[in-house]
Amino acid sequence: MTTGIALPAPPHLEGLPSPGARSSGHPGIAFFDFDGTLVRGDSLLPFLSLIVGKKRARLSLMRAVHGAIQLHATKRQLGSDIRTSTKAILLRLTLADVPVAEARAAAERLPGWVRWNRPILDALKAHQDAGRRVVVATGALDLYMPELLKDLGITDLLATGLEEVDGVLTGHMKGGNCVRAMKAQRVSAYLHHHGPFGETWGYGNRPSDVPMLDLLHNKVIV
Repeated sequence: MTTGIALPAPPHLEGLPSPGARSSGHPGIAFFDFDGTLVRGDSLLPFLSLIVGKKRARLSLMRAVHGAIQLHATKRQLGSDIRTSTKAILLRLTLADVPVAEARAAAERLPGWVRWNRPILDALKAHQDAGRRVVVATGALDLYMPELLKDLGITDLLATGLEEVDGVLTGHMKGGNCVRAMKAQRVSAYLHHHGPFGETWGYGNRPSDVPMLDLLHNKVIV
Protein backbone atom coordinates (compact mmCIF):
# COMPACT_ATOMS: atom_id res chain seq x y z
CA MET A 1 0.00 0.00 0.00
CA THR A 2 1.09 3.52 -0.67
CA THR A 3 2.36 5.07 2.54
CA GLY A 4 2.20 8.81 1.75
CA ILE A 5 -0.68 10.78 3.25
CA ALA A 6 -2.08 13.44 0.97
CA LEU A 7 -4.99 14.39 3.22
CA PRO A 8 -5.36 14.58 7.00
CA ALA A 9 -7.03 11.32 7.96
CA PRO A 10 -9.52 11.44 10.84
CA PRO A 11 -9.37 8.57 13.36
CA HIS A 12 -12.13 6.55 11.66
CA LEU A 13 -10.15 6.17 8.43
CA GLU A 14 -7.50 3.47 8.18
CA GLY A 15 -4.58 3.63 5.77
CA LEU A 16 -5.56 6.56 3.59
CA PRO A 17 -3.09 6.40 0.66
CA SER A 18 -1.86 9.26 -1.45
CA PRO A 19 -4.06 9.29 -4.55
CA GLY A 20 -2.17 12.17 -6.09
CA ALA A 21 1.00 10.22 -6.89
CA ARG A 22 0.97 8.95 -10.47
CA SER A 23 1.95 5.35 -11.14
CA SER A 24 3.94 4.30 -14.17
CA GLY A 25 2.41 2.28 -17.00
CA HIS A 26 -1.32 2.07 -17.48
CA PRO A 27 -3.55 4.64 -15.77
CA GLY A 28 -4.83 3.60 -12.37
CA ILE A 29 -8.38 3.11 -11.22
CA ALA A 30 -10.16 3.81 -7.94
CA PHE A 31 -13.37 2.15 -6.71
CA PHE A 32 -15.53 3.89 -4.12
CA ASP A 33 -18.36 2.47 -2.08
CA PHE A 34 -21.13 5.04 -1.53
CA ASP A 35 -23.23 4.49 1.61
CA GLY A 36 -21.07 4.84 4.70
CA THR A 37 -18.01 5.70 2.59
CA LEU A 38 -18.51 8.64 0.25
CA VAL A 39 -21.51 9.74 2.32
CA ARG A 40 -22.46 9.37 5.95
CA GLY A 41 -25.42 7.07 6.48
CA ASP A 42 -27.43 4.89 4.11
CA SER A 43 -29.40 6.27 1.17
CA LEU A 44 -32.06 3.59 0.68
CA LEU A 45 -34.49 4.42 3.49
CA PRO A 46 -34.39 8.19 2.79
CA PHE A 47 -35.20 7.42 -0.86
CA LEU A 48 -38.06 5.08 0.01
CA SER A 49 -39.38 7.66 2.48
CA LEU A 50 -39.74 10.14 -0.39
CA ILE A 51 -42.00 7.66 -2.17
CA VAL A 52 -44.11 6.08 0.58
CA GLY A 53 -43.50 8.42 3.53
CA LYS A 54 -41.22 8.04 6.54
CA LYS A 55 -43.69 6.11 8.68
CA ARG A 56 -44.51 3.50 6.05
CA ALA A 57 -40.85 3.16 5.06
CA ARG A 58 -39.81 2.43 8.65
CA LEU A 59 -42.71 0.05 9.25
CA SER A 60 -41.84 -1.75 6.02
CA LEU A 61 -38.25 -2.08 7.18
CA MET A 62 -39.39 -3.66 10.44
CA ARG A 63 -41.63 -6.09 8.54
CA ALA A 64 -38.78 -6.89 6.15
CA VAL A 65 -36.36 -7.67 8.98
CA HIS A 66 -38.92 -9.92 10.67
CA GLY A 67 -39.76 -11.64 7.39
CA ALA A 68 -36.11 -12.22 6.51
CA ILE A 69 -35.42 -13.78 9.92
CA GLN A 70 -38.34 -16.17 9.43
CA LEU A 71 -37.24 -17.09 5.90
CA HIS A 72 -33.67 -17.83 6.96
CA ALA A 73 -34.87 -19.84 9.95
CA THR A 74 -36.75 -22.11 7.53
CA LYS A 75 -34.00 -21.97 4.88
CA ARG A 76 -36.30 -20.25 2.36
CA GLN A 77 -34.23 -17.05 2.10
CA LEU A 78 -34.56 -14.71 -0.85
CA GLY A 79 -30.85 -13.92 -0.90
CA SER A 80 -27.50 -15.37 0.02
CA ASP A 81 -27.52 -13.52 3.37
CA ILE A 82 -30.13 -12.10 5.71
CA ARG A 83 -29.42 -8.49 4.72
CA THR A 84 -30.11 -9.22 1.06
CA SER A 85 -33.31 -11.02 2.00
CA THR A 86 -34.34 -8.02 4.11
CA LYS A 87 -33.63 -5.68 1.23
CA ALA A 88 -35.57 -7.85 -1.21
CA ILE A 89 -38.65 -7.83 1.03
CA LEU A 90 -38.34 -4.10 1.74
CA LEU A 91 -38.17 -3.22 -1.96
CA ARG A 92 -41.18 -5.39 -2.69
CA LEU A 93 -43.20 -3.75 0.12
CA THR A 94 -42.38 -0.20 -0.95
CA LEU A 95 -41.68 -0.15 -4.69
CA ALA A 96 -43.97 -2.77 -6.23
CA ASP A 97 -46.37 -1.09 -8.71
CA VAL A 98 -44.70 2.33 -8.36
CA PRO A 99 -44.38 4.09 -11.74
CA VAL A 100 -40.76 4.58 -12.77
CA ALA A 101 -41.47 8.26 -13.47
CA GLU A 102 -42.67 8.73 -9.89
CA ALA A 103 -39.56 7.03 -8.51
CA ARG A 104 -37.29 9.19 -10.65
CA ALA A 105 -39.07 12.30 -9.48
CA ALA A 106 -38.32 11.22 -5.91
CA ALA A 107 -34.69 10.65 -6.87
CA GLU A 108 -34.43 14.28 -7.97
CA ARG A 109 -35.31 15.34 -4.40
CA LEU A 110 -32.83 12.99 -2.72
CA PRO A 111 -29.63 15.07 -3.06
CA GLY A 112 -30.84 17.25 -0.18
CA TRP A 113 -30.27 14.25 2.12
CA VAL A 114 -26.59 13.78 1.21
CA ARG A 115 -23.90 14.42 3.84
CA TRP A 116 -20.55 13.96 2.11
CA ASN A 117 -17.62 12.36 3.90
CA ARG A 118 -15.23 15.16 3.01
CA PRO A 119 -11.84 13.33 3.22
CA ILE A 120 -13.11 10.54 0.96
CA LEU A 121 -14.73 12.98 -1.45
CA ASP A 122 -11.40 14.85 -1.61
CA ALA A 123 -9.63 11.57 -2.34
CA LEU A 124 -12.04 10.90 -5.21
CA LYS A 125 -11.31 14.30 -6.72
CA ALA A 126 -7.56 13.75 -6.30
CA HIS A 127 -7.81 10.52 -8.31
CA GLN A 128 -9.68 12.39 -11.03
CA ASP A 129 -7.02 15.11 -11.04
CA ALA A 130 -4.39 12.38 -11.50
CA GLY A 131 -6.19 11.17 -14.64
CA ARG A 132 -7.48 7.88 -13.23
CA ARG A 133 -10.78 6.13 -13.77
CA VAL A 134 -13.15 6.59 -10.83
CA VAL A 135 -15.91 4.01 -10.38
CA VAL A 136 -18.60 4.00 -7.70
CA ALA A 137 -19.50 0.44 -6.71
CA THR A 138 -22.51 0.35 -4.42
CA GLY A 139 -25.47 -1.64 -3.26
CA ALA A 140 -27.59 1.49 -3.61
CA LEU A 141 -30.15 1.60 -6.41
CA ASP A 142 -29.20 2.63 -9.92
CA LEU A 143 -32.57 4.39 -10.04
CA TYR A 144 -31.34 7.28 -7.91
CA MET A 145 -27.54 7.03 -7.81
CA PRO A 146 -26.99 8.96 -11.09
CA GLU A 147 -28.84 11.89 -9.53
CA LEU A 148 -26.59 11.86 -6.45
CA LEU A 149 -23.40 11.55 -8.51
CA LYS A 150 -24.25 13.86 -11.42
CA ASP A 151 -21.87 16.62 -10.32
CA LEU A 152 -18.89 14.37 -9.54
CA GLY A 153 -17.93 13.37 -13.09
CA ILE A 154 -17.27 9.72 -12.24
CA THR A 155 -16.31 7.28 -15.00
CA ASP A 156 -18.77 4.48 -14.26
CA LEU A 157 -21.36 3.26 -11.78
CA LEU A 158 -21.88 -0.29 -10.54
CA ALA A 159 -25.14 -0.41 -8.56
CA THR A 160 -28.20 -2.52 -7.78
CA GLY A 161 -30.72 -2.53 -10.61
CA LEU A 162 -34.50 -2.68 -10.33
CA GLU A 163 -36.85 -4.64 -12.53
CA GLU A 164 -39.52 -2.72 -14.39
CA VAL A 165 -42.36 -3.74 -16.70
CA ASP A 166 -44.12 -1.23 -18.96
CA GLY A 167 -42.77 1.72 -17.01
CA VAL A 168 -43.74 0.32 -13.61
CA LEU A 169 -41.42 -1.11 -10.94
CA THR A 170 -42.03 -4.69 -9.85
CA GLY A 171 -40.23 -4.32 -6.51
CA HIS A 172 -37.63 -6.93 -7.50
CA MET A 173 -33.90 -6.45 -7.92
CA LYS A 174 -32.52 -6.97 -11.40
CA GLY A 175 -29.20 -8.77 -11.61
CA GLY A 176 -28.87 -9.25 -7.87
CA ASN A 177 -27.76 -7.12 -4.94
CA CYS A 178 -24.49 -5.29 -5.68
CA VAL A 179 -22.96 -5.85 -2.23
CA ARG A 180 -20.31 -8.01 -0.60
CA ALA A 181 -19.38 -11.02 -2.81
CA MET A 182 -21.50 -9.86 -5.75
CA LYS A 183 -19.94 -6.41 -5.67
CA ALA A 184 -16.51 -8.04 -5.70
CA GLN A 185 -17.53 -10.14 -8.71
CA ARG A 186 -18.68 -7.08 -10.61
CA VAL A 187 -15.51 -5.15 -9.74
CA SER A 188 -13.39 -8.12 -10.83
CA ALA A 189 -15.27 -8.31 -14.14
CA TYR A 190 -14.83 -4.57 -14.65
CA LEU A 191 -11.07 -4.82 -14.06
CA HIS A 192 -10.81 -7.71 -16.50
CA HIS A 193 -12.85 -5.94 -19.19
CA HIS A 194 -11.26 -2.49 -18.94
CA GLY A 195 -7.73 -3.28 -17.68
CA PRO A 196 -4.93 -3.72 -17.21
CA PHE A 197 -4.35 -0.91 -14.73
CA GLY A 198 -0.99 0.08 -13.30
CA GLU A 199 -2.40 0.49 -9.81
CA THR A 200 -5.76 0.11 -8.14
CA TRP A 201 -7.42 1.74 -5.13
CA GLY A 202 -10.48 0.83 -3.13
CA TYR A 203 -12.48 2.79 -0.56
CA GLY A 204 -15.11 1.01 1.50
CA ASN A 205 -16.25 -0.05 4.95
CA ARG A 206 -15.77 -3.19 6.97
CA PRO A 207 -16.95 -5.89 6.74
CA SER A 208 -19.23 -5.52 3.72
CA ASP A 209 -16.60 -4.14 1.33
CA VAL A 210 -13.71 -6.41 2.31
CA PRO A 211 -14.31 -8.81 -0.64
CA MET A 212 -14.00 -5.88 -3.06
CA LEU A 213 -11.02 -4.33 -1.28
CA ASP A 214 -9.14 -7.63 -1.33
CA LEU A 215 -9.01 -7.34 -5.14
CA LEU A 216 -7.17 -4.01 -5.08
CA HIS A 217 -3.63 -2.85 -4.37
CA ASN A 218 -4.46 0.05 -2.02
CA LYS A 219 -7.27 -0.28 0.53
CA VAL A 220 -8.93 2.40 2.61
CA ILE A 221 -11.31 1.26 5.36
CA VAL A 222 -13.82 3.93 6.35
